Amino acid sequence: MTDAALYAQADRLIARKRLIAFALPVLVLAYLTYAFFAFDIAGLAQRARMDNAVTLISDTYSYKTHVERSNRTGGIEVAVEGERKGTYDATNYPSWVTVGDDSARIVLDDGGVVEIDGDTTRYDIPGYGAITASVGTSGIEVDRDPATLPDWMSYSNTRLTIKTDAARVSLTRARTEVFVYDFGWELFWFTLDSPYYGHSVSQVLFGDRIDPARSNIAGAWHDFWNNPIWRHGDTAWALFETMLMAFLGTVGAALVALPLAFLAARNFAPLMLLRLAMRRVFDLFRGIDGLIWTILLSRAFGPGPLTGSLAILLTDTGSFGKLFSEALENVDDKQIEGLASTGAKPVQRYRFGVIPQITPVLLSQVLYFLESNTRSATIIGAITGGGIGLLLTQAIITQKDWEEVSYYIILIVLMVMLMDSLSGWLRRKLIKGD
Repeated sequence: MTDAALYAQADRLIARKRLIAFALPVLVLAYLTYAFFAFDIAGLAQRARMDNAVTLISDTYSYKTHVERSNRTGGIEVAVEGERKGTYDATNYPSWVTVGDDSARIVLDDGGVVEIDGDTTRYDIPGYGAITASVGTSGIEVDRDPATLPDWMSYSNTRLTIKTDAARVSLTRARTEVFVYDFGWELFWFTLDSPYYGHSVSQVLFGDRIDPARSNIAGAWHDFWNNPIWRHGDTAWALFETMLMAFLGTVGAALVALPLAFLAARNFAPLMLLRLAMRRVFDLFRGIDGLIWTILLSRAFGPGPLTGSLAILLTDTGSFGKLFSEALENVDDKQIEGLASTGAKPVQRYRFGVIPQITPVLLSQVLYFLESNTRSATIIGAITGGGIGLLLTQAIITQKDWEEVSYYIILIVLMVMLMDSLSGWLRRKLIKGD
């Protein structure tokens, strides 16, 4: 080939590389442009409900006290988050609520006052004035032109909602409700019916006996652990179920995949058809997502933590089989030949010549998957009905107590951090020998 031909070929290669370098950004830009219009990114701002977002965020770190009147039967009830175990009685109403026979007066932090008197509700809003609404035969009636109401008031014939920084008032034909927010997770330790509610830590630990039938520490721990609202005992068991699902699924997959990996390794399975068949089995197991396995297995075995463990086991068997077989193909044959020269049997050669070489890879992958499956078990538990995922899903579906959702999320993050620290410690001990 002449020099001219070589130069021409080099120029074509350079031109091709330049074309590829130019075409890739153009294709990426074209795809992003398509996605922008296909997913209507511009319309997100119009569809966003910032008022709902603010309410959701505030619900995660605060609690609300309900002052509710039934507009059908009458009567006032004051409760934390509307919980039965969080209902106040006439002896311990909050200081800012005054309750009568069929009336209530609520003094808010910003100076506003809500007065409920039968079917009529009056809200005196600082900086705006008083608005009066009543439940009539034709629906909700207000004392001013609905067209002049501000944006933070939502009015229709069936509902009136007033949202201010201090409270939220809602009127329907069925009930009149006033929601007052306060910082913290009320009733996290004890419910209102517990004798330890309202007592300080020092009073419980060092004070006189609060409940004559029980010691302070034993009684306080019982009422905390069996808190019917926050369900601390059920939550701890759910966390244990989630970690158990991840552990059983991961370790079980490693135990199943290791012997099968020998059948998929080129240097240990001379029959090509056997190797290809085993590799396709691994592809099948890991090609079906764990959530799909969960749905299929739940129809076969019913919901429960065992179903979640089996779903993780099947998915990870495919992944471990591929990783372990590749590790087996890279082992040093000299160690195996040395053992063979001493008269060692095949099982002994595998045990002392192969397993020690792949142990670091095996342990590293198993520990990594164990950490990852701890997160996956949360989602799988939401489908199979086990673990912390089920409690999280229930709390989200009810859309009542979002502080419970944030509580479960915090516990899940702490659980993942714990598993990460534990796997890192085991990796240093077992692999590096620290």
